Amino acid sequence: MKILLYDCETSPNISYTWFGTHEVDVIEQVEEGHILSFAYKWLGEKTTKSYCLTDFKGNKEVRKKKLIEKLWDIFNESDVVVAHNATQFDIKWANRSFVLHGLTPPSPYKVVDTLTLARSKFKFNSNRLNSLGKYLGLGEKVDTGGFDLWKRCMSGDKKAFKLMSKYNRNDVVLLEKVYLRLRPYITTHPNMNLEYDECPMCKSKNIIKQGSHTLVGGYKKDQFQCNDCGRWFSGKSKYKI
Repeated sequence: MKILLYDCETSPNISYTWFGTHEVDVIEQVEEGHILSFAYKWLGEKTTKSYCLTDFKGNKEVRKKKLIEKLWDIFNESDVVVAHNATQFDIKWANRSFVLHGLTPPSPYKVVDTLTLARSKFKFNSNRLNSLGKYLGLGEKVDTGGFDLWKRCMSGDKKAFKLMSKYNRNDVVLLEKVYLRLRPYITTHPNMNLEYDECPMCKSKNIIKQGSHTLVGGYKKDQFQCNDCGRWFSGKSKYKI
């Protein structure tokens, strides 16, 4: 199973507006927001990679399309996509970009959203990736200096894109650490394999039988816990009580 850890950075819409900064009437949309860069890593591999608009040749529209085609290729290899705020941001931005450039959906994959997990299973003071990284002692984001970096990237500044790519890759490294720390609490995580002499989450064979649990109809299944990642799981076979 190929598990993709993914993060993208986008530009805002550029518009003409009347009046203040909160109640805004858009007169004309000058440029739609788009993906500036993305970074990714395959779980279990050491290398974290990133791509941005300046990595490709051609005019701006050609480079946008080439960037998204590269992202599509990576999604198409994936069995599971992990991202922080995946369902409301990173996955939707990917899909928006695919359909814009005439690409069909990539092969089906499961989604693990670490933001949704943090909100549903824990009571952290903040569920932001940077806050989770700090609180759990796993690291923190790269300091970009703020929105000025995004403006420089939007103007085509190659030095700015280098910093953006560094920021993007660091986010993926931090995402992986947070994902692995929280993963044992994911009760709906896709099964990593079909073997039951090892953990279905991390594939460790360092497991221990911890009693059993009762099923409907008067059956039971043995219950196990992984000593490495902490995951609880049931055995394959059920038996009559």
